[in-house]
Amino acid sequence: MSQAKPGTPKTISSADYIRANFEPSDRIAVLLRNAQRRETLQRISTAEKIAANPVQDWLRYKNAKEGFDIYVGMNTLKRKAFTRTKDDVLAIRHLYVDLDHDGSASLSKIEKSSLVPSPNYVLNTSPDKFQAIWRVENMELREAETLLHAMAREFDADKAATDAARVLRVPGFLNKKYDQDFLVSAQFQTDQVYHSRDFQLRTESIATDRRNIYSTPPRSGRSETRPASQSERDWAYVKGALANGADPEELIAQLARSRAADKSNPQYYARLTVLKAVADSLPAETPASELTDHREPRTQ
Repeated sequence: MSQAKPGTPKTISSADYIRANFEPSDRIAVLLRNAQRRETLQRISTAEKIAANPVQDWLRYKNAKEGFDIYVGMNTLKRKAFTRTKDDVLAIRHLYVDLDHDGSASLSKIEKSSLVPSPNYVLNTSPDKFQAIWRVENMELREAETLLHAMAREFDADKAATDAARVLRVPGFLNKKYDQDFLVSAQFQTDQVYHSRDFQLRTESIATDRRNIYSTPPRSGRSETRPASQSERDWAYVKGALANGADPEELIAQLARSRAADKSNPQYYARLTVLKAVADSLPAETPASELTDHREPRTQ
């Protein structure tokens, strides 16, 4: 990995950011999402190819000319992986938090905290919204996700951004989510690589945290209201995750794992739930086949 130099916030190029965070041979995923067209594309290749000019030119075109937001998976994938699920993750390279609510206050809390070290990068993704990223090594997937959940709780971060296969924004591209484009910028703070012992947060089981995400507070004066079923909570979770740019295949894998104990065919249930949610979100004229595409872009 090439090293950046600490300094003030700047617009670091996408290529330099990828080279600084991954080995050239690492297989990583880039995700492109056009919210207006409800179209999502995914490409999986080596960091070296994704950082090279042909793919970077294609990404810049899709971002500036076609309105796609650009994201990258922060952990490396297995050599033969063609999807981006937790089962495809080869190595944990990063921990992260998505500070999408009162971001400045949350970021200040991180900077003052003795529970976590200084992030390697802080991305300014839109007005008062940030993503803090730590480079790590020798960390197991479950351990990493436990820490992701703990950090989300501690710093009031997005609890949906706690999956090891999660994608985050890439500096140097425009955030197309709002009426006015916002250039995603990055501040490099340290080239330190961290380990589990560097994070001193209280942790809880992921299952407990997931129940907290799904839970629906009782309505005042309506104690007779029927509680939502688990299937209804699954539906609400999937719809919300899709609206936030989650990859459908990732959601299918996640949902299948969570319902493995009480569904005779959890994979079928998960795929049916997610595909129905996708169809419910798409314009009538948009074919479902356009949702994902795992082929690499042409480099000619």
